[in-house]
Amino acid sequence: MAVANKWQAYQQHSPRDTIDINQHAPLVKKLASLMMARLPASVDINDLIQVGTIGLIEAARQFDSTQGVQFETFASQRIRGAMLDELRREDWLPRQVRRNVRQIESAIQQLEQQLGRSPAEGEIADSLSMPLTEYQAMLSECKGLTLVHFDDFHDEEGHGGNQIDNIVDADAATPLDHLTDGHFRSALIDAIKLLPERDQLVMSLYYEQELNLKEIGAVLGVSESRVSQLHSQAIARLRARLRDWT
Repeated sequence: MAVANKWQAYQQHSPRDTIDINQHAPLVKKLASLMMARLPASVDINDLIQVGTIGLIEAARQFDSTQGVQFETFASQRIRGAMLDELRREDWLPRQVRRNVRQIESAIQQLEQQLGRSPAEGEIADSLSMPLTEYQAMLSECKGLTLVHFDDFHDEEGHGGNQIDNIVDADAATPLDHLTDGHFRSALIDAIKLLPERDQLVMSLYYEQELNLKEIGAVLGVSESRVSQLHSQAIARLRARLRDWT
């Protein structure tokens, strides 16, 4: 309903040289698909598409072609922003999922110290004392795991602890600070190079080539859900190696 209202208002109050919203609708679906790999399974892609479409309409209303910026570039920022604003109202990772994430990271870190290499999926599952299928199901539940996020300042029970210090101290490092820090970037690049070859390929196809999960699955010859598992596992490996930064 909100999309229909925005669209009606756009048609009524925009000049004749309006941007064709329908022509750019695939951009919303593409951005929503790319974002889904970073979100928990509870998030509905149709909800993302709806709020993204509103962002597209707002972008069309605000776009000024005299500024020398391509509309797709301008709109992409507005669409992503609309999606993120909506997602901030949701709990991306429930408490039990956070526990599972930390459990996987700890297992990976211990195995890497013991083996001197990245452990295989079966080795991680054995370390967690569970069948491989159960471990893979846990990875699917961890969909939405990010490299650095604000919840790293919480304890395992979700309590803030000294979180207020991180809020009021202007010099405290934020997740964005971590990502923009040159030393962190170097450590991240080194950690990616140590990933198993398949995990490196998944990260490259997703973050560099900007393929969605279905497209990556076609490249690897696996299902979309399997790609999601591999993505979650790759992020867990990186977080385990970069634990001192998170």
